[in-house]
Amino acid sequence: MATFLGLTLLTLFFSSPTQAEIFTSIGQMTDLIYTERELVKSLKEYIEAEEMKLEAVKSWANKLDLLTHASTSDPEGFLAHPVNAYKLMKRLNTEWSELESLVLQDPSDGFISNMSMHRQYFPDEEDEKGAAKALMRLQDTYKLDSESFSKGKLPGVRYNALLTVDDCFDMGKLAYNENDYYHSVLWMQQALRQMDSGEDAKTSKADVLDYLSYSVYQMGDLPRAIELTRRLVAIDPSHQRAGGNLHYFERLLSKELRDMGRSQQEPADERPIQLDTYKRPKDYLPEREVYEALCRGEGVKLTLRRRSRLFCRYQDGNRNPRLLLKPMKEEDEWDSPHIVRYLEALSDEEIEKIKELAKPKLARATVRDPKTGVLTVAHYRVSKSAWLEGEEDPVIARVNQRIEDITGLTVDTAELLQVANYGVGGQYEPHYDFSRRPFDSNLKVDGNRLATFLNYMSDVEAGGATVFPDFGAAIWPRKGTAVFWYNLFKSGEGDYRTRHAACPVLVGSKWVSNKWIHERGQEFRRPCGLTEVD
Repeated sequence: MATFLGLTLLTLFFSSPTQAEIFTSIGQMTDLIYTERELVKSLKEYIEAEEMKLEAVKSWANKLDLLTHASTSDPEGFLAHPVNAYKLMKRLNTEWSELESLVLQDPSDGFISNMSMHRQYFPDEEDEKGAAKALMRLQDTYKLDSESFSKGKLPGVRYNALLTVDDCFDMGKLAYNENDYYHSVLWMQQALRQMDSGEDAKTSKADVLDYLSYSVYQMGDLPRAIELTRRLVAIDPSHQRAGGNLHYFERLLSKELRDMGRSQQEPADERPIQLDTYKRPKDYLPEREVYEALCRGEGVKLTLRRRSRLFCRYQDGNRNPRLLLKPMKEEDEWDSPHIVRYLEALSDEEIEKIKELAKPKLARATVRDPKTGVLTVAHYRVSKSAWLEGEEDPVIARVNQRIEDITGLTVDTAELLQVANYGVGGQYEPHYDFSRRPFDSNLKVDGNRLATFLNYMSDVEAGGATVFPDFGAAIWPRKGTAVFWYNLFKSGEGDYRTRHAACPVLVGSKWVSNKWIHERGQEFRRPCGLTEVD
């Protein structure tokens, strides 16, 4: 705007043709008086626009100065809060671009140069969308209402993070554009709640009501949709869709009442929309409810009888020389299938070294397409991973050797050590570690994934459990420990009970490293059997 006004002034002063005879007519000159008044008015608007722009930039800089001071003092801890992670995605993808447009109205070479230099590293629209969906995933898994996120009421958080009306509106709008009316309702309702409490916003209340009323209609709640649409019409009688929507909703409700043989509808439910007001639509995952309950620590089938069969012991790897003087501490996590946890499996120094080696190589984790066998990214696996060879560093070689010593299985045919980091809402939905596709080329060389050795390289403040929906087990991350289980029976058949999942990380940053041990080379270390027994 400022640049446009400035150009307008230049045009008025220099582009207009000179009228050499104006001074000869007072009448004509009086016109110039009014012209000058308009110029002064335009000039003041230009100055005001510049001042407003400068104040806006200063306000933004002051706000970000405080925020970056807190975030840079403990980056990983700060980003452990999923709202902070989402808002970082949003700021760098959307809000910094808006600031750039504001500054470009009167270009600042230094700022633009910096923006141009760093833009290649900025998150894009898909990042922002992914982070928003992660918040919705956490909301579903851990049964958290929108207000919990908006007010930062999350377990184990160390930093306060709030969502504004505009943030909530953007969340709801994203869900709406994906035809996800369930989440659109939840977030638009939160935006309206904060707006009704007096919070200022760029978003208009009419826009919120427009999206909310139609989303409620899509959820099948006609009385509430009508009530919300009437409220919209009262705020904005000239709204282009509200009147038509209201008549349509009222006709639909009248037809429903006639079909039910009723003449009058009960008043719309005046209670605020909550997490359980509408039923969440079913999706592709049959064990969704069981899986998410386990993630919350609900439905774990660790009965007293089963607990009585779990023990702890010292494990020397069948008198392995490297474990005789300092055997591993082994704890039973589950009896059948047998899952054990090893304490002090990794030292803090080893963990930091592994993370240091992995960070430059981290890339979006992939899955194998069940139809094509091609590796691809998937929404149900949200993490980044890297693969480390034993030759890269003595620490990796030492960890590989330790796994072999503990399990008694050779790692010569095992996969490289995979390091994974789960970001905001990071997860891996229920899956099998072993391959169920006999045509896989890797099976012809080293056989199937016989066993999984999973190192936990961080504590997680909330969420992030490893759960087994088939038999109701939940294993919680503990830094420096590792869990181990067999994926195949001694017969070589897959143990379908081992279908497991990495629950979404609610608060924290989850680091793990996996070693998948294959069948080849284990013929005398774990002899085959004829039956499906552990």
